[in-house]
Amino acid sequence: MQSKTISNVLRARFYGRIVTTTRYCSAQAAPVNEGRDPEWDSALPYEKIPRMTLRQTLKNFAPGGRYHNASAPEIHRLCQQDFGDLVRFPGILGRKDTVMTFLPDDFEKVFRTEGPWPNRRGLATFVHYRKEVRPDVFKGLGGLVSEQGENWQKFRSIVNPVLLQPKVVRSYVGKLDEVTSEFMNIMLKIRDERKELPADFGQWLNRWSLESTGVLSVDSRLGVLDEQESEEARRIVQLTKELFELVYQLDILPSIWRYYKTPKYHRLMKIFDELTTIAMSKVDEAVLRLEKSPSTTSDAQSVLEKLLKIDRNVAIVMSFDMILAGVDTTTSAITGILYYLATNPEKQTKLREELRSILPQKDSPLTPDNMQNLPYLRACIKEGMRLFPPIIGNLRATGKDIVLQGYRIPKGTDIGMGSMVVQQSDRFVPRAKEFLPERWLKTPEPGCPHAKDAHPFVYLPFGNGPRTCVGRRLAMLEMEILLARITRLFEYRWNYGDLKIQTTLVNTPVNDLKFQMVEVND
Repeated sequence: MQSKTISNVLRARFYGRIVTTTRYCSAQAAPVNEGRDPEWDSALPYEKIPRMTLRQTLKNFAPGGRYHNASAPEIHRLCQQDFGDLVRFPGILGRKDTVMTFLPDDFEKVFRTEGPWPNRRGLATFVHYRKEVRPDVFKGLGGLVSEQGENWQKFRSIVNPVLLQPKVVRSYVGKLDEVTSEFMNIMLKIRDERKELPADFGQWLNRWSLESTGVLSVDSRLGVLDEQESEEARRIVQLTKELFELVYQLDILPSIWRYYKTPKYHRLMKIFDELTTIAMSKVDEAVLRLEKSPSTTSDAQSVLEKLLKIDRNVAIVMSFDMILAGVDTTTSAITGILYYLATNPEKQTKLREELRSILPQKDSPLTPDNMQNLPYLRACIKEGMRLFPPIIGNLRATGKDIVLQGYRIPKGTDIGMGSMVVQQSDRFVPRAKEFLPERWLKTPEPGCPHAKDAHPFVYLPFGNGPRTCVGRRLAMLEMEILLARITRLFEYRWNYGDLKIQTTLVNTPVNDLKFQMVEVND
């Protein structure tokens, strides 16, 4: 009996940690992508795909085993070494199987055959809360993360023209720069006598990201950067952090909440309720403000105002999702970029020289016009996200019967794409371990590999196809402004070895973020 219990625990631990590779969406039927893969008849059956047996699982994850205490990216690398470029992970507790692939050719095939309504397994707790617990608030809308099929397509068709319009994105430069300039003053104050930031600088980055997201989502300041932080602002920060921890435990790790409402389930529902109340109050305040003082021109309208004119319920759900989804991912990405620039001072100097051309003084304003031509800044962001991506892969359900690496993959099978492993491999990216922003410049530099030398489906930080991240332009703008301000104000270094990763819903650093920040001369 004891042996069986240990086996179940280790099995759950193995499969639970493996699914941290991707974001999820609950499965519904998508439109049929007609036609079967021409290799289907000669391919090996699905059941023959290599997988780890229970005995191997017990051995590998036990103390002293090959996978014991490994991070999720390291587990992927070990799985690839042990089982090859295609691995099947059987589902448990009612979940579907996941097939992991580590070949960019497979990524391309999955994306090109997913059809017009891509299916990505979702976070079941979000769907449950919105459609079963609080349908009175969300009116049957699960949001872009949770919806599938025609419902997803209708929602996406409303928000795409707003969130992906360059003119709308550029209109936020001034407001986001105001938030970021305040954050620079905070960074100046919280350094110690060695000019190092405190160990908890990560939570300050979260507060900057949350304040910026408030501007983007509800067109107002949340107050989380104020010296006298309000109780409401403090609660937003605390609740958001706890929400992501609980969602990881209930939706990613094995959990019985679907069959028995556990204490963690009840706590998560209370957090959802409190955050919903706060977010809805912010939306209501914004709606009243906009009704009293509507923008005089379309160009002056915020994201929220544009969405409200189309569909009030969509506007509310999208604003709520932006607050939740935009914080940890942006913070994760900017942490990696700062780390690689701090450990490659010659690249940092090169970036600073580019920034001096538009910011002759450290407090010179950023504008939509002067931010248009910053190729090296954007190259640094791309290269930092290649080496330290916010997530370690993408997930899609196959749109039709396909063949991957000689094996049959039936329609509707969840395919995990191990992008982080691939984009850090010399097998697919020349000089993959090196931080080379120059690879992203239009004109290749002598001796430097170019991004075009790599497979086009290696680097997918925002996904691909119709379901690519709808907030990618806004996220890039946030990171561009913060990185520009920090690099223009400080010369920064990292004195504490390698940056180590832990993975829940996103990749986050294990290390204290004690960057050394020394002011530069104008």
